[in-house]
Amino acid sequence: MKTRCFFLTLFFFLYGGLLSAQASYRLIWSDEFNADRLDETIWNIASGYGGGNDGWGNNELQNYTSDNISFRDGLLVITAKKTGDQQQRGEYTSARISTKNKQQFLYGRMEVRAKLPEGRGLWAAFWMLGCEGRWPDGGEIDIMEHVGYEPDVVHSALHTRSSFGATQNKGKTLFPDVNQDFHVFGITWTEDQIEFYVDDPQQPYYIYAPEEKNARTWPFDRPCYLLLNLAVGGHWGGKQGIDNTVFPAEYLIDWVRVYTADSSL
Repeated sequence: MKTRCFFLTLFFFLYGGLLSAQASYRLIWSDEFNADRLDETIWNIASGYGGGNDGWGNNELQNYTSDNISFRDGLLVITAKKTGDQQQRGEYTSARISTKNKQQFLYGRMEVRAKLPEGRGLWAAFWMLGCEGRWPDGGEIDIMEHVGYEPDVVHSALHTRSSFGATQNKGKTLFPDVNQDFHVFGITWTEDQIEFYVDDPQQPYYIYAPEEKNARTWPFDRPCYLLLNLAVGGHWGGKQGIDNTVFPAEYLIDWVRVYTADSSL
């Protein structure tokens, strides 16, 4: 009987893994950035220091402006610039965009295809914030973060009431050419877990799946909106200082796409 139970357990484990690997997703929303200006029916453009007009930040030094957004060869280009002689707030400019109050998503795959900027002091990100509740109760999903003093590392993190700020819910992976070539940074988000990957969703490098799901550990049963930004300095991005020779620095974004699990298959 024990042998039979063992093989039945093994069968269902392997079968479940096969079904997961074969899960199909279909595109439901995207911005391919093929125009010559940002579609402001989809995106908001932040303005101001640190966190911009959202009123928060991480002690960053950039001033967010619309002038740091441009388009070239089918790419969205977010450019960080040095404008003054000091390494202090207001001496740098950059850009951040979000879909807040315009597009929101719950479950599926969220991806960006991008080439990341290179240089100490830069902090590029693709992330999501909860549409409901104040931070961290609404949740934050950092799909991709990249700090310039760790050029070969891609980071991800989850911020919730149970773990925020210097969160324990985080992962990272070595990827040595993110500054030289385009890669897809994404998540697979289900009712049970969030998987983080680079290029291949079948090979996640970090999975967040708390054993107990409640308001403190799992606010991710509610919609979130998307953000893209390039920060300068800050508690993390500026931890090892800023190399002023890297400016202007470009964060090149080919597209952003959202997929949903195809339940018809």
